[in-house]
Amino acid sequence: MRHRPGRVLMAILFTGLCWEGRQDVQGLTIYRIGGAGLPPPGLAAEEGVEFVQLDWADVDEKRHGSTDLLETSPDFIEPQRLDPDDNLTPLLEARGGQILILTWNGWAQYKDDDIPIFDEDPSTAYLGDGHYARVRGYGPQNKFWVFDFGGRFFIQRIRFYPRQRFESERFLESFKIGTSDGDPLKDGRREYTAGWGRDNLDFDIVYDIRENTRPVMDLELPPRPIQRLLFEAPENVRGIWEIAEFEIYGGGYVPQASYISDIIDLGGEASLGEISWKGSQGPGAKIELSTRSGLDDDPNTYWRHTFRGDEKTRFDEGGKPLTLETYDQLDRGQRAGITHDTANWDFWSSPFEFAVGSDQVQVDRPRRFVQVRANFSSTAEVSGHLEHVQFAVSEPPVASQAMAEIVPVSARAGEETEFTFKLLPRLRSGDLGFDTIEMQTPDSASVLSVRVGGMDRADFAVTRRDGDGFEVRIPRIDVQRTGELVEVVFRTKIYKYGTVFAGRIFDSERPHEVRQRVTEGDADRLSDGNALRVELIDVTRETIGALRVSPAVFTPNGDGINDEVRIEGDLLNLFGDVPVTIDLYDLAGRKLGELFRGTATSGRFSASWNGRDVRGELFPPGSYILNLGVETDRGKETRRRVISLAY
Repeated sequence: MRHRPGRVLMAILFTGLCWEGRQDVQGLTIYRIGGAGLPPPGLAAEEGVEFVQLDWADVDEKRHGSTDLLETSPDFIEPQRLDPDDNLTPLLEARGGQILILTWNGWAQYKDDDIPIFDEDPSTAYLGDGHYARVRGYGPQNKFWVFDFGGRFFIQRIRFYPRQRFESERFLESFKIGTSDGDPLKDGRREYTAGWGRDNLDFDIVYDIRENTRPVMDLELPPRPIQRLLFEAPENVRGIWEIAEFEIYGGGYVPQASYISDIIDLGGEASLGEISWKGSQGPGAKIELSTRSGLDDDPNTYWRHTFRGDEKTRFDEGGKPLTLETYDQLDRGQRAGITHDTANWDFWSSPFEFAVGSDQVQVDRPRRFVQVRANFSSTAEVSGHLEHVQFAVSEPPVASQAMAEIVPVSARAGEETEFTFKLLPRLRSGDLGFDTIEMQTPDSASVLSVRVGGMDRADFAVTRRDGDGFEVRIPRIDVQRTGELVEVVFRTKIYKYGTVFAGRIFDSERPHEVRQRVTEGDADRLSDGNALRVELIDVTRETIGALRVSPAVFTPNGDGINDEVRIEGDLLNLFGDVPVTIDLYDLAGRKLGELFRGTATSGRFSASWNGRDVRGELFPPGSYILNLGVETDRGKETRRRVISLAY
């Protein structure tokens, strides 16, 4: 087992994977982040397979990794949780926060005379004797502190007081307490602004006390996330005030936390396979896991002001492209911002469905560099917990490029249509090659023919066919056959506008190598497709395209013949899951019961009924009405069919 420094990522979960006989494995690497106490995957013991174990704590800002408000251990990561008994004020800086004061020049770091409020020594104090007030009419008139927590936390209460011997004469007569969640979209819209000149922060006022008589203040705060806390106090009318300690207490999990892995160098362009993970989400909590990939080791573009009008450039004064290091070395006024490198990097993928536990890495071509992100959302009481993430890569890839399209680009909903999947592979020396195409279809499909280089091939074989698609074995495509157009002709139905026919290619002789996803594009210059997406012809607002029951007469007598009636419906143009019901009526229209209640999306929907009620008793012989109902944002659509029950 080799551990390659700097190669970080996540891999296909090979838990329980068995090695049956000798297989040809070439260039397979399994990555795991976290789960340090777990044994290596079983496949890692085989010759030619590399296993790379990474620690959750292995993040470096110079390599674009980061953790924010996370508790990190070798075995898991989870959002930080505040202890309600811990005074946060003396811990603020160590936790990534800061304490600011308002000066004549704007907001600045606290001074030495502010330290007594958080030195945990109640015998020392900050004196509110007016030395902070404006001089010759310039500067702030009141004392201001801002406690910035460096992130959003559930802050429960604050407590402040003078030294015990001065409790009766040096308590605060008036003060303001404000809070801000740090959301930049709300800046300028909160009810109260504190600052000087153009250096302003705004807050929602929680307490505005004008006539205080209590020396010890213990104030509860609203149960909402807070990033900044404002304290403002004028001079006392009678004498001076002082604060010995200003204590802040929070509780519960932080509302938002995040993990971003370092940029991972795969060693060369590689095919990326499935990603899997293990963890948990409590009620009301969420973990959003996503990936992105690129062609170089930096996902950003850095810009420099040239000071020639509004001109900006990606190059330094020596004409070299700016990097993270050289951008940080620029004077503040020279820095013109950082943008996403769209030429070489994908955007972050849509979050995977966490409850499923695995998915395909959302990349449509071989990539050399990968990054993984986990965003946590929590309530005060409930959070998520991520133990490890894994995935596998094949380097070299199956093919350096696999461009694909589908024709025709439109079809009628629920109507069987003949499609041609066109694949143009480009292979370099060393690429693995492939002999199998996997197609994802919205319904079962029948493969009619295969052409390679324009020639019909009778030596193809359908090795898998089900409701999710098919796999077809073809003559092997390697570097000797690069650039030959591969066409697979098949028939199937579509049910939704914008149906995508995703495809993957792999070598059947290397079953453990990664299946490479094809790239949508212009595979055949003679066709007008250039995409894998098919639209609907004559789109209607109809939701149920067809409703079928079989057999029309069923006999639930236990003899194994026609004991159940099968109900199938074609659901059209639905976006996401919608409520679906099947109700039973008699011929007079009286509802007798509910046979099904659940959800479904576009495609073929099916259910069955054994002729019994909720108590398990058979209905009497006769004819009945089955009513399929589908709820959409346009209302409820129904279809009915008559069935007969006989003994």
